[in-house]
Amino acid sequence: MRTTIEAEGVDDARVLAAMRRVPRHRFVPESVRGAAYADRPLPIGWGQTISQPYIVAAMTAAVAPKPTDRCLEIGTGSGYQAAVLAELCAQTYSIEYLEPLAEFARTNLKALGYAVELRHGDGYRGWPEAAPFDVIVVTAAPERVPEPLLEQLALQGRLVVPVGSRGGVQNLELWTRKAPGRGPESFERRTLARVRFVPFLGDGDPEESR
Repeated sequence: MRTTIEAEGVDDARVLAAMRRVPRHRFVPESVRGAAYADRPLPIGWGQTISQPYIVAAMTAAVAPKPTDRCLEIGTGSGYQAAVLAELCAQTYSIEYLEPLAEFARTNLKALGYAVELRHGDGYRGWPEAAPFDVIVVTAAPERVPEPLLEQLALQGRLVVPVGSRGGVQNLELWTRKAPGRGPESFERRTLARVRFVPFLGDGDPEESR
């Protein structure tokens, strides 16, 4: 798996080390554990998947977590991406919309000793009482970026998110806060790749997205 990730262009030493440390097989159902280290997504139940290792590594490297950073993940799933962030950040928060998956992730993370603050809730709203965040990683695809997540980015904070239509191909975007405020001049946006993610689940107001 490591060779595949590096061959695809991820060369961040801290990210590669974190990927080696996190046991991916502990975050998938027993029925698919034999394929846990294949570089492909796997089903984790409730219509959701765990992303392929390369995508997890690439998204993590894109936001470049520092040891002092406060990080937020939207879409906990089985807890794998949260565990990778916990290896790299000072504090990690994660929100899962589906309650059974939130409990699955909580069990997985606790068993491995990862101190992730995890809640069941609507990721569109972010976690305002814990903001601002230096890093936000969104692991499901909204049609537009939720405004509250951008508002909760710290100055120079980075957000990576797949953006696009349900069931189609999306753009993986990296947003960086360059200045205070909500206007377009406050953010830099880059498109990193074409990807395919499960739809973002939540009740957020589309008018609050951009």
